[in-house]
Amino acid sequence: MKVLVTGANGFIGKNLCSHLALREDVEVLTFTRDTPESELDGMVSAADFVFHLAGVNRPPVEKDFIDGNVGLTERLAASLEASKRPTPLLVTSSTQAALDNPYGRSKRQAEEIALSSGRERGAPVFVYRLPGVFGKWSKPNYNSVVATFCHNLVLGLPLEVHEPEHQLNLAYVDDVIGDFIQVLDSDLFVATQGFREVSRTFTVSLGDLRDRLESLHAMRDSLQVPALGDDLNRFLYATYTSYFEEDGFGYSLGKSVDDRGWLAEFVKSDAFGQIFVSKTRPGVTRGNHWHKTKIEKFLVVSGDAEITFRNKLNDSDVIRYVVNGDEARVLDIPAGYVHAITNTGSNDLVTIFWASEIFDPKSPDTFFEAVE
Repeated sequence: MKVLVTGANGFIGKNLCSHLALREDVEVLTFTRDTPESELDGMVSAADFVFHLAGVNRPPVEKDFIDGNVGLTERLAASLEASKRPTPLLVTSSTQAALDNPYGRSKRQAEEIALSSGRERGAPVFVYRLPGVFGKWSKPNYNSVVATFCHNLVLGLPLEVHEPEHQLNLAYVDDVIGDFIQVLDSDLFVATQGFREVSRTFTVSLGDLRDRLESLHAMRDSLQVPALGDDLNRFLYATYTSYFEEDGFGYSLGKSVDDRGWLAEFVKSDAFGQIFVSKTRPGVTRGNHWHKTKIEKFLVVSGDAEITFRNKLNDSDVIRYVVNGDEARVLDIPAGYVHAITNTGSNDLVTIFWASEIFDPKSPDTFFEAVE
């Protein structure tokens, strides 16, 4: 199947083309601002499906709304009609098409041209009036407020919010592309007309959006992971990280260093507790304490160790586990058991720890006592 994508270098176009490129059954034809208009007819004649994503929303002069949104749609419609084929057409419009402003009027006119062309050709046409779409590769200060906020956070610029209660209706780009792919793969080769809506949107206030993104941005310092079971947070995090500067992917953790080695907190959350990592020198023992309620897991990833346990109620019986970094074996640390881990090898011991709750120095639930 050959698929033509106009506006292939735009935000949604790049995401759509990257999805289509993963498929062996699809050959993607791309039309961009740099493509000579003379090539459009040949692409349309070859295409089995057309995604018309090209358009403008913030041109320097108002006239460009007509040229970019209406003119190109007219040109595409003429090419489709000249091909004399009922090629399905999917058009991206905007919820602003319902508004009386230059952008909205130009998008509404483009919709009418596409739908009229479909009726003339007896071909299916699908018009999506998209809300604010966000995700990777969106252009800051152009495509979406999410892109602008992410860009500003990465550069250390302030997030200006004048109406924090203003409600936004947002759609995540991968959801939008998923809907488009469903249309492509469905049995569309019958004449169909109409508007379609994306399957999922998120309603969020401008102030809440700012707070969510600032929380994600602060994670490197706080190590606190927001609730990523919330899909909006998860999609915002994916979007935010896509704006990192090329020299800004890495960051250092704070380490507690002593004569035993070092220990560093990695990530933590009220929902899942915390993860930390340690490097322990040969012959050194960590632990020799117990917890009332806190549960831990130990995973040795490099080196050799012995982990020992003793039930707090038993003064003599010691349980021993020998582990090494080649096993990827996890040891659960039950509540009420005194426990310790000793580096029994000749090299440094590296261990990942998980605790069921975030360490609170005011109430640590850690009581020192020797296992043996």
